[in-house]
Amino acid sequence: MTAQLLSERVGTTLVLTISNPEARNALHPDIYAASRKALDAATTDDSIRAVVLTGADGVFCAGGNLNRLLGNRSQPPSVQEESIGVLNAWIESFHAFPKPIIAAVEGPAAGAGFSIVLACDFVVAASDAKFVMAYVKVGLTPDGGGSYELARMLPRQLASEMMMEGKPVDPARLAHFGIVNRVVAPGQALTEALAIGASIGRESPNAVSGIKALIHHAGTASLSEHLLAERDSFVAALHHKDGGEGISAFLEKRKPDYR
Repeated sequence: MTAQLLSERVGTTLVLTISNPEARNALHPDIYAASRKALDAATTDDSIRAVVLTGADGVFCAGGNLNRLLGNRSQPPSVQEESIGVLNAWIESFHAFPKPIIAAVEGPAAGAGFSIVLACDFVVAASDAKFVMAYVKVGLTPDGGGSYELARMLPRQLASEMMMEGKPVDPARLAHFGIVNRVVAPGQALTEALAIGASIGRESPNAVSGIKALIHHAGTASLSEHLLAERDSFVAALHHKDGGEGISAFLEKRKPDYR
């Protein structure tokens, strides 16, 4: 069976499932391409309010395929550079996507599989899930933005521990540092992720998109730059139809209807 990305709609949420069972859902360029195509389509589909990313058969993602990487050692370095370039474009598409992406993690999220999780806006993990940056165990260094995200999210000593020792980290420890939003019973990660998606789906899509953009902007902007970005976003939201509906609904003591 080839690597593929399965797609399903659940209410206003699009569920994308990494499926490569023979390789524990290891990544493949076909998955990158299918995901970018799905996100492009979802960007302009107003009926989709959130995306959930998960893995098939109780495994989130085992990361890169070591057999394919070993084969690439006999090729010019440009072959692997091109492959990582495609992975990087996929990761960047997560950040550019204007709607929230929720990772639902069962089992291992290893290597680039962990990097994918870190690129998502929300993370739900089963209590027995395992997150691991095990590149060092095979003499490699992280890709897919894993070192970038961990270095920003964690104290330097903990980021060093996770990447230099390459040992599994349980969801409770990551939840302590805010990387995991919810820790749930095994088998319940997708259910909880869908609940988050449904909750977000009841809010203003315009406001949610604006908030995601502000969060990403804050990572690189100065305070003065970000204050201006907040100003522009607020004014635009106020004059958007969702702003009118939200304020009116609050004053009229009714639930807003964002169409």
